[in-house]
Amino acid sequence: MTTAFVLSGGGSLGAVQVGMLAALADRGIRPDLLVGTSAGALNAAFVAGHGADPSATAELGRVWQSVRSRRLFHLQPQRALLALIGQRPSVFSPDGLDELIRGHLTFELLEDAPIPLTLVASDLLTGEEVALTRGPVRGAIAASCAIPGAFPPVEVDGRLLVDGALANNAALSVAAELGAERIFVLSTGYSCALSAPPRSALGVLAQASALLLHQRLVQDVRTFAGSAELVVLPPPCPIRVSALDFRHAAALAAAGRAAAGEWLDRQQGRAAVPGNVRAGEIALHVHRR
Repeated sequence: MTTAFVLSGGGSLGAVQVGMLAALADRGIRPDLLVGTSAGALNAAFVAGHGADPSATAELGRVWQSVRSRRLFHLQPQRALLALIGQRPSVFSPDGLDELIRGHLTFELLEDAPIPLTLVASDLLTGEEVALTRGPVRGAIAASCAIPGAFPPVEVDGRLLVDGALANNAALSVAAELGAERIFVLSTGYSCALSAPPRSALGVLAQASALLLHQRLVQDVRTFAGSAELVVLPPPCPIRVSALDFRHAAALAAAGRAAAGEWLDRQQGRAAVPGNVRAGEIALHVHRR
């Protein structure tokens, strides 16, 4: 049986996937192929190069604990002003993101990944989903992570690409098209228990996007439940951390591991059936203060 791990985007909540990967590794579940989008593209590329065993996931956890918002979203007033008047394609420089990408890759081309890897981006002009399977992996990750307006689009094969989450955040369709018979979906969840609404423009964008993307996931679960054995690992809940706050990676990873591990253990002995997580179990919700 061909097993795919599908890793969705989620900003700083991508640390949740570290815990989910650890829970899967603890139970001897390994991917035959990987599909990653946005923050999930970073994680998928790491796993493709380092493997999915416990030591690799522990190292990925240390990578996430080293990330800080000021490195990724370093504000340069002159650049921001030029962006506002149309002289720059983004508010932030991609240098911090590129440094993070370069520091942890073990291969240069997507087709050379030890575990087959597909990264998802969006065509800026058409909105089409673009599944990247060949070419430089650095550019593919940068494209998949290029939040419109925040980071500049990335040109790949003559197309300007941006954040893959816009077209297909939890790329179940991509995994199905690649022939996966069992699909583990590693969703980061969303900030369902913030103490107050975000105040910054980027924070508002991140929260609104997360809500829309999670709603798309619920719809996709309904759509693809009959096409493969679909295993949607439940994200931890409640999540009180903003998708732009990278200070809580260790706690998010631990919560992700606990939630996924508990759910996987409950499935032992049960017959494997398509759609073993119903859409209602991951429906949008909020925890009131």
